[in-house]
Amino acid sequence: MIPTLAWTPEGVRFIDQTKLPLEESYVLATDYEQVADVIITMVVRGAPAIGVSAAYGIALGALRSKADSAERFAPEFDKIWARLAGTRPTAVNLFWAIDRMKRVFATLLSSGATMKTVQDKLLSEGHAMYEEDIAACKTMGAFGGALLPDEGGVLTHCNAGALATCGYGTALGVIRSAVELGKHIHVYADETRPFLQGARLTAWELMADGIPTTVICDNMAASLMRAGKIKAVVVGADRIAANGDFANKIGTYNVAILAKEHGIPFYCAAPWSTIDTATATGEAIPIEERAAKEVTHHGGKQLTPHGVGICNPAFDVTPAKYVSAIITERGVLRAPYAESLKQMELVAG
Repeated sequence: MIPTLAWTPEGVRFIDQTKLPLEESYVLATDYEQVADVIITMVVRGAPAIGVSAAYGIALGALRSKADSAERFAPEFDKIWARLAGTRPTAVNLFWAIDRMKRVFATLLSSGATMKTVQDKLLSEGHAMYEEDIAACKTMGAFGGALLPDEGGVLTHCNAGALATCGYGTALGVIRSAVELGKHIHVYADETRPFLQGARLTAWELMADGIPTTVICDNMAASLMRAGKIKAVVVGADRIAANGDFANKIGTYNVAILAKEHGIPFYCAAPWSTIDTATATGEAIPIEERAAKEVTHHGGKQLTPHGVGICNPAFDVTPAKYVSAIITERGVLRAPYAESLKQMELVAG
């Protein structure tokens, strides 16, 4: 699997996704501030990967601390998690992972644990999240792979692959699983302006796996659907609301509308940690606005006139009515999602 991130004795090692596909290089984050920077600058990206990165950032903060007990580390712990929580607002996996680390630390604090115990337990929790993420991706891949056609084109938007997770991927995990089942899938990858995750990252991943892939500009999807070249769409998610509305990379909403118009099934694949039942609808999902330079420049070259206004939301919200199914490691959910999500949560405990 592609080594998106990995724990090492020196710190967390990340493949630098800003340099792909032409350069495969790595960044080593040796403290939590560096992990925060890696998340902000999108060296690492993708909701599940961001969550695990934050957990490891907290573990690094504990390992670098000079405190000698959980009690004395507590103020520092609050500073560490707050810094990581402030990196990117839309992906709920970030806050899910931080909350999980906070619960572990609260137990350690109440028991008067030594700093060595704090360090060991926080790192162990980070490792557990890492392994759970890979397992979840493989399980949801198996569920989703069965839904894809036996042959034909499958469209995806952005990168919801191994690079967006700890391994295997969500939407691309579904595609990988379908191929492993013997299905003859040809992937059409939207380029995904302005950061080009589809053109740079999805294409790179799938070519490494030998899966036939064609990159298309974002505004070509409708034409290919009308021509009958797209048999299904599968995308990832950064946050799924209680009613099934979900946030994903900007442009996903466009694709969902087009798929509905052309009678093409539109699937969303994400781990359960992406589901935010505390958020009632997509209207309440915070949308990150990123730097104008991502739109105005490419490869260091300016593309737009000086002084022109720029709008650069990183995500949009797709209403649940456009979603054929939500694929998770717990199973496949169908509309009405408010009911199926609630039922799945009750069954899983």
